[in-house]
Formats: sequence, C-alpha cells, structure tokens
Amino acid sequence: MSSSLVVHGGKPLSGSVRPSGNKNSVLPTLCASLLTDEPVRITNVPDITDVGKLVDFFESLGSDVQWDKQTETVTLCHASIDLSRVEALPPGMRSSVMLFGPLLSRVGHLNVTEDATGCSLGAREVDPHLDILEGFGAQVEWGDRRELRLAGPFQAQDQWLDYASVTTTEHFVMCASLASGTSTLVNAASEPHVQDVCHVLTQMGAKIDGIGTSVLRVEGVEVLGGADVRVSDDHHEIFTFLAIGAMTGGEVTVPHSVHQHFPLMDRALEKFGVQVDVDAAGSSVRAGSELEIVHPRTQNLVTKIEGAPWPYFPVDLLPPVVALGTVARGSVLYWNKVYEGAFGWIPELMKFGTQVTVCDPHRVIVTGREDLRPAIVDAPYIIRVIISLFMVAATIDGESVIRNAEPVRRAHPDFVENLRSLGAEVEWTSEA
Repeated sequence: MSSSLVVHGGKPLSGSVRPSGNKNSVLPTLCASLLTDEPVRITNVPDITDVGKLVDFFESLGSDVQWDKQTETVTLCHASIDLSRVEALPPGMRSSVMLFGPLLSRVGHLNVTEDATGCSLGAREVDPHLDILEGFGAQVEWGDRRELRLAGPFQAQDQWLDYASVTTTEHFVMCASLASGTSTLVNAASEPHVQDVCHVLTQMGAKIDGIGTSVLRVEGVEVLGGADVRVSDDHHEIFTFLAIGAMTGGEVTVPHSVHQHFPLMDRALEKFGVQVDVDAAGSSVRAGSELEIVHPRTQNLVTKIEGAPWPYFPVDLLPPVVALGTVARGSVLYWNKVYEGAFGWIPELMKFGTQVTVCDPHRVIVTGREDLRPAIVDAPYIIRVIISLFMVAATIDGESVIRNAEPVRRAHPDFVENLRSLGAEVEWTSEA
C-alpha cells in the first residue's frame, strides 16, 4: 500500500510555520549517546521514522529510553545496556552506519547484516566509514561475512577524506573523541548538522577544534559524560516553507534560530526576485508580483545555482529551487556537483508541462512557463523531489496527484498539517 498526495492548487499559501528539529542532527546525536553511560537529554526531536527505529534498537539492548513526543524530548541512558544482545542493527536506514564505531567501543565485535546499511548505500559510501575504523585500529572483514573487531581502545589517526562526507565526518569525530591521542581529519564536512554533532560531543566532554571548517582536530579523552542538548531547527525545512510561500505568491513566516546559516540560501531566493525579510525571530517572504529571474551583471551568462557540499548551496535543496524556476520568468542553470543522475526525476516534472533541458547527469536548464497543467506524477524515493512536485502542483488550478509520497514523512513529520495551516488543499490518500 503506497500513499499519495492529492493537491488542489492555484491559491497563495500564507501564514506561519514552526520548523521541526533537524533530522540530520538528531540521528547522529542519538548514535553518539552510546559513547557514555551517563544520561543524555535531547530536545526538539522530530517524530520521524528513523528516530523510532533507533529508539526501538536502544530499548532492545536494555537501554533506558524515554520519548515524550508531546514535548519533543528523548532521554537516554545506556548504563544498563546488555552488550550480548547486539545481534542486528536497525535495518533500512543510512544512519545505522554511524552505530559501528560507538558500538565497537563498547562491544569490541560486531556483525553487520546487509540491510543495516540502508537501501541506497553503496560501496562508495560504506568504504570511507570502514577506512576510518581501520585507521582507529579496528579489523574489518567485508565479504561474505561482515565483521568488525576492536581490541582495546581506539587509536588516534590522521585522515584525509576523498570527499567531504557528512556521515563519515560525524563518525570520525565520535570515534576520535574516545581515541588515545589526537586525531586530525582533513576535507571534513562542515554542514550545520555536522557542527551540531560536534557541539553535542563537546558538551559531553570531547575536545574538538575547527568546528565549521574543513579541518578538525580531536584530542581523545578517557570518558565522555552526559549532556542536555537541543537539536537545531532544520534549515532544510525553513527554506522549503519559504520557497513554498514564494512559489504560490503568498506570505510565509518561519520562526527559527539558525540565521547564521542562511545568507547564501536567502541569496538563492533573491535570484528569483523573492523578497526575504529577516529579523531576530526568523525569516519571511512577501507576496508580490510574479517571479522573475535576476540576470547576472556579466553579459551572456545565464543565472546559475550550484549545489555542492557546505558552504555551497545545499544539494538537497536544489529540487525546491528547480520548482521555483518552472514558473519564474527567465531561465536558470542548476548544477548538482555531488550526485550523478540526481535529475532523473525531471520526466515526472515535465508531466506538468514544464520546460526543462537536461544538459548532462549534473546540469539542467529550466525556463519558466505560465501554461502549466495538472498532472499525476510518480515521485522517486527522494524527499525534496516530492516537495518540488508538490510546489509545482500547488501553483496550478485543478487536481494533481503525487504518487509514492510517503518518504516525505521521514523529514517532515507534520508536512501536510503545516501546508493546511497555510491554506493548502492537500490530503493523503492510499493506493493499492
């Protein structure tokens, strides 16, 4: 049974939306809680599927876990964990890979089932994690049998990543925090959620220098303590709702406390002629005339938005700005510098009548049109693409259907409810 979104578009969406906690911060924070026997209290926790999987996993090991969904608080204590019960990691979620190091530091031996690395993890993404574990002194067998072994504490290492991997960076600082000696990571990822995890670890007693840069130095400590931390507001969700307001010609306000991360994202919206107002309480977009692309001062250049590792514009947010381009007057070149084939969903977008030229696996040019039409589209398993398809549907008079939209719940626990609070006519429907 799959879930679809039925959208009746053609009206401006306006109002205020409180963003949820950052999914990409809370999951590694939960994994990092295994590094201590003292209580860790986490607030602003979103009610999403992957959090539930980790909570269930910890409870299966005998951890004391309390999840108050009303107050969005999770309190964990792993002091009574039964290490003999570590048989299988949570299946079907990419964050499971960040359990390898914390569990090894406790158990010393781990068997990994194939489904524990998530449906979309390939060798390119698992290998960096195994490499850093070997660098910290672990023995890795990754063939027909998948075993990880560690004799004694982690040993410090210097590592230079092939690419700035978010989860590998987070995994590295977790292990390095308890390693004997000082570890250095070059080409570290610096996304807001990576910074969050580093700050959580420092609250637990870790010694980390270079947070927010591409070089991290971690002086290992013997033990980590408890902490009381708040998951930061999700910058992806903040931007998404601002873009939805701009796309539909409405006025949307999003209160938040992560202004320091938004200058480049605000500038991306301004390229479409969107007015972004910022104050101490948050950000908002104003209703105005139709969207129009702001052209570069340099002649003969097309307006361009490039997605790449932070501090570039986030690649995860390219789909929402692609949606903006479908109705804006003018053309925009979108360049995904990270993932090949990331624009494989464009044929679904074109069912609305959009004008898109696919240049190569990394780049597309979108030219806005005024004559888009309702459509029934099949969403891929990409959260922001589902949102992009919704955004286009929301601007069109009539009924559109976005099939296979269920994955949006993995990052936005109240997505439809928030849209309705803005005046959207949208509902879930189940299909066999």
